[in-house]
Amino acid sequence: MKRLWQRAKRILGHQPVNPRQPFVAIFKKFQEILETNNQVLELIAEANDKLGGDYIFDQQYIHSLCRELADLVQRLINNLDYIAPRKYLALTDTFNRIQEELDEIQAGRPVVKDAGLVIAYHELARDMIDAVGAKNANLAELHAVLGLRIPMGFAITTTAFHAFLDHNKLAGKMEPLLTAWETKQLSGRRAAQKIQELILAAPLPPGLAKEIHRAVGGLWPAPGSGRGFLAVRSSAWGEDSELSFAGQYASLLNVPAVRLEDAYRQVVASAYSERALEYRCRQGFKESEVAMAVACQEMIDARSGGVLYTVDPQRPERDAMLIAAAWGLGTTVVAGRAADQFVVERHPPFSVLELKVVNKENTVRPAPEGGTVSQPLSPEMQTRPCLSNDELSRIAECGMLVERYFKRPQDMEFAIDHQGELVLLQARQLRVKPHTAPRAADLADLGSKYPVLLHDRGCVAQKGIGTGPVFLIRNDLDLERFPAGAIMVAKQASPILARALARAAGLITDVGSPTSHLGTIAREFRVPAILNTGDATTLLAQGREITIDAEENVVYAGRVKELEQYSFAAEAIEETYEYRLLRQVLTRIAPLNLLDPTDRDFTPAACRTLHDITRYIHEKAVEELIDRNYYHRYDPKTIAGRLKWKIPLDLVMIDIGGGLLPGAGKTILLEQVVSAPMQGLLQGLAKPGAWDNEPMSIDFGSFMSSLTRTFSTELASPRYVGQNLAVISRQYANISLRLGYHFTMIDAYLTDNINDNYAYFRFFGGVTDTVRRSRRAKFLGKVLAQHDFRVEVHGDLVVARVKKFPAADMQQRLYVLGLLVGFTRQLDVQMGSDRRITDSIQKFNTLLEDGHE
Repeated sequence: MKRLWQRAKRILGHQPVNPRQPFVAIFKKFQEILETNNQVLELIAEANDKLGGDYIFDQQYIHSLCRELADLVQRLINNLDYIAPRKYLALTDTFNRIQEELDEIQAGRPVVKDAGLVIAYHELARDMIDAVGAKNANLAELHAVLGLRIPMGFAITTTAFHAFLDHNKLAGKMEPLLTAWETKQLSGRRAAQKIQELILAAPLPPGLAKEIHRAVGGLWPAPGSGRGFLAVRSSAWGEDSELSFAGQYASLLNVPAVRLEDAYRQVVASAYSERALEYRCRQGFKESEVAMAVACQEMIDARSGGVLYTVDPQRPERDAMLIAAAWGLGTTVVAGRAADQFVVERHPPFSVLELKVVNKENTVRPAPEGGTVSQPLSPEMQTRPCLSNDELSRIAECGMLVERYFKRPQDMEFAIDHQGELVLLQARQLRVKPHTAPRAADLADLGSKYPVLLHDRGCVAQKGIGTGPVFLIRNDLDLERFPAGAIMVAKQASPILARALARAAGLITDVGSPTSHLGTIAREFRVPAILNTGDATTLLAQGREITIDAEENVVYAGRVKELEQYSFAAEAIEETYEYRLLRQVLTRIAPLNLLDPTDRDFTPAACRTLHDITRYIHEKAVEELIDRNYYHRYDPKTIAGRLKWKIPLDLVMIDIGGGLLPGAGKTILLEQVVSAPMQGLLQGLAKPGAWDNEPMSIDFGSFMSSLTRTFSTELASPRYVGQNLAVISRQYANISLRLGYHFTMIDAYLTDNINDNYAYFRFFGGVTDTVRRSRRAKFLGKVLAQHDFRVEVHGDLVVARVKKFPAADMQQRLYVLGLLVGFTRQLDVQMGSDRRITDSIQKFNTLLEDGHE
């Protein structure tokens, strides 16, 4: 049965995916995939740069971008299908779906896919912003990522908004009124009045009403808890993002749950008030872009409430936060009535710099029957500060956390409940006046004020300024521990880092490329990023506060206030329709959701963007190439010759293009091998001391074990059992080695583009029992991890991968692999105890360091 299963697996899973095509042709397609992959990443990088506001573009640019990317991704799919015919057909369905969405967006119809009518806050994800609006999405994200307390709640989505309009055929009724207003045949006041009457009189679709009642029940599920009161706020598409829409739409406080449907209609109707119509008109917002989501939040009975500006918008150089607050609900503060004013430092311990306590005669509180009521305050409370120093400090700390997370100054609404807990009610970008930017002279001599740690090292992947403590990423567990607002410093620019990148104030890596997948993710999250610095992980100490200036490619010690102020003033975001359109199409292009190739969800169906498809194909193309070389034979006619060497490797080489010097014949000399990865491996094998020809004595148990070991039929075709084989080109090498009972496969590709570079290592076997072979596997795993490989060890099987290092660094790792192949050839015999693992690592490192440069 086992053999039948293995045979079926070979036929279904590992059969030559394109057996009729010569390997040379398949390898050419593989190279085209790498080239196209880079073209896609470069186009995405260019489009993201456009969002920085430094470039002018029109709709034609956006349409051309979408067409060009679609052509490139289609070419990727076709080339992968050539390598592995019909194996990845699901990619076409995914591509067509994304293409349809891009067409819809370019036609001016925002696409909100896979969104229900109502979504609970704990179910919200970052990419649902089109469905629930920025207000809902920001709050839910801050709770999920930073753990900040927010009100319980749910979002009524933009899908529900369109369902509401469709159910009542409102769009057709509103259109002539809007046209009459736009052509000045009807006043704004009259048009708004007629539209709002239509909305307020319209019933909710039965499905929407049912979903709302279900969501309300989810907030108060306990028997006898009844139904509480809600704050019902607008969270329209485009609101609280680059445009604040502050005060344009309705917010209703302390709404009884039984009246939620009416409140929903009122908030929707507020999208068509006279002032909202005029605001959108002034901002160049098309009426077709209107989509109202609604935030339904548990009503917080605040003891004190107010507003925090994390930067003084008039004087950002002041290095201070502004807080205004009053007793009770913060509505009086938002409405501009009497409130206590506090000026607080922007850094710990957030000391109070200024305090102005006003006479507060009244407070606003939730009324028992719903709505709010103004109540008189006692004489003592009227002149007492409504926030303590401890509360001010906690509010300021929360503000800095949110500012660093969103990388923008923040305008936040908060409440202090009667237990003294801080509740975040809203967070949106605070606009800072551009004229407050520091002068060039203020930035010219920063090097004389602050120690420069890195200068012109590496490449900028995303411009910007970030300040925070260094947090070194050494393993996957560090990603789980990564604190919000820290500077992420890592050796490699691996997409795995994306798991924590959104929380980072900056990113610095030793190696990597701006056009890497991680570079694209940094641009998506607007994280200032400098990649390929060489040795940042050794120069930047854990916990040290630094400022990353990714505008000028400099890293300073400490917090550089001048740069921080510059970044605030430089946020001149374009507010044109073209800007919003580009941002919309990029939601279907740039985000990378497929991070870890070992995840179960790393599938075509899970691809949600063109970037996802591109990454998926990149990974699968490499896998297919490795699998093809691992499982399948080659045409004997293509064999170039056998390596003549002092080491008895008995290696047959197949040159598929430039791996050997012209004139190489059936007997290949070492100096005729010019394949870069092959050279690295052979140099490691040739290291004195790596290849021990002395016979190794084995004990009786190992001897018996060796007698019972058999070959797997998957190791190689019968033609090549016992045959060491290398398929090489100038940049590529695939080496299959069988040395006694040890089986090694190495697959590597080295070019000048670090995005393409990778090396794959697979090893198993041995003459001894399972325990000793497993010890050797652990030894291999630890050594490979020291050299930046991502390693999997299962029994005596070791699988390791490394990629995206410069060619010279990759060749050094091929050297290490060559050394390991020789060093471990009979090592399992010596693995009599666990202590031998450590001893062998020390011995190997000594051998590696001995005379190699």
